[in-house]
Amino acid sequence: MTDSTDNSNTGIRALEIERPIIEMEQKLAELEQFSKEKDLDLSSEIDRLKSALNKKTKEIFDNLTPWQRVQVARHPDRPEADDYARLIFSNFVQLHGDKCYRDDPSVLTGFGRIKDQKVLLIGQRKGKNLNERTRFNFGCPLPEGYRKALDKMKLAEKFSIPVVTMINTPGAHPGIEAEERGQFLAIAKNLIEMAGLRTIIIAVIIGEGGSGGALGIGLADRIAMLENTYYSVISPEGCAAILWKDAARRSEAAKALKLTAKDLKQLQMIDEVIPEPLGGAHKNYEEMAESIKEFILRTINEFRPVPIDRIIQDRYEKYRKIGMFKE
Repeated sequence: MTDSTDNSNTGIRALEIERPIIEMEQKLAELEQFSKEKDLDLSSEIDRLKSALNKKTKEIFDNLTPWQRVQVARHPDRPEADDYARLIFSNFVQLHGDKCYRDDPSVLTGFGRIKDQKVLLIGQRKGKNLNERTRFNFGCPLPEGYRKALDKMKLAEKFSIPVVTMINTPGAHPGIEAEERGQFLAIAKNLIEMAGLRTIIIAVIIGEGGSGGALGIGLADRIAMLENTYYSVISPEGCAAILWKDAARRSEAAKALKLTAKDLKQLQMIDEVIPEPLGGAHKNYEEMAESIKEFILRTINEFRPVPIDRIIQDRYEKYRKIGMFKE
C-alpha cells in the first residue's frame, strides 16, 4: 500500500489515509450538482452526507499514528510560509540576501504587520510543484539561508521588533556545496546569536521540523507546533535505516522517536499545540492562519511587559531544562 494517491483525473493530491474522505467528498459534490441540475430538494440527504463526512474525517484524524502524522506534515497541499505571510500579515515586505554570498529562496524573510504590531517573519519553504521545489532545494536551506535569517534577526533586534519563525524543513541541505560554504558554522552561529537576541522570538512548526535544519531558526522563547507536524533529530526513515538497516520500518521508528506535537508537549520540549482544521491544515488555509495569528498576538502580548533581560534569562533557563533525565 502506498502512502499517497495522485488522481490526475480530478487533480486531487491525497494521502492514502484520506481516500475514504475524498470518496465521500466526491459523492457529496455529485449529489449537490444533481440537486441543482434537476432542481430537486435533496437538502436532508445532503445534510446527512455532510454529517457522515465530518464524522468520518474526525474519526480518521483523531486516531492517526505517529507515522501518519508525519505524512500529513508532508502533505503536498499543506500551507507554507508564503501562504501564512499573505493571510496573516499586512504590508509584508520581503527581504533578500545574506550580505555574503547570495540569496537562498528556501528561506523567506520580511517585515509585516499583524494589526498594529510590527513583526519579522522568517519562514522555511518547500514549494508545491516541481519548479518551486527545485528552486527551494526541496525545503533544505543552504548556509546563506541561515545567514540571511540571522542578518534579518539582528535588524529586528535593533528596532525591538518580535521575530516569528515558521519551520518546515526535512533538514539542512546535505550537499557538498553546503559544507564547502560552512553549513555547520552557519547553524551554530544562529544558535549562539538567537540565545542572546534582545527581542522576542516565537517559533511555529508548520510542517516538518527536521534536525539542525529546524533548530537553525528554532531557538525561541515560545515554541508551538501545529497539531499534525513533527519535530525530531532525524526522520523516521533515517532512524529506521540506521537502527535496523531497513527504512521500511519507518512507522516503528516514528513511534519510538516521540516526534508528534502531543508527545513533545508532554515531554515539555514545546510550549503549545495549535489545533488544525478538521481534516488538516491543507483543508482550510484561512482557519489555520487565523489560529496561528491568534497564537502570535497572544504570545507577544504576554511578553510585552517583561523586561528584555528577564526574557533572555528565561530563554537560557528554558533550554537548560530540556533533556532532563533520571539517574
